Amino acid sequence: MTDSLVFLHVLGARALVAFSVVLGIWGAYGYFRHAQVSGGFRSSYLIMAGLTAVQGLFGLALFVTGHPPSRGVLHIVYGIFAVLFLPGAYAWAQTGSKRREAVILAGAAWIVAIAYLRGISTG
Repeated sequence: MTDSLVFLHVLGARALVAFSVVLGIWGAYGYFRHAQVSGGFRSSYLIMAGLTAVQGLFGLALFVTGHPPSRGVLHIVYGIFAVLFLPGAYAWAQTGSKRREAVILAGAAWIVAIAYLRGISTG
């Protein structure tokens, strides 16, 4: 059981890095083309936020079963940051213009890409 959770946590981390980079490129491209954020981009962003929470649940399950991360608190801080930051950025982006929404969501995707990579490096 624990080996499966470790596998899913590692696989999820790698997938989320790729997902966030793709969304960062997609959002930046739209922003520089002066395009509005599409429904596909928004839904992909929300899927990434949901998968980040699921990734956190896998990590929590590992922690509870006696498999804490190697560098402890810092790994957990990056995970909590990503789980809280993505919906917060989404809510904040909805309050302005469509162009502002594009830059905020693209920037948020790049920021969590860094957080994911830092989480991997501290795991």
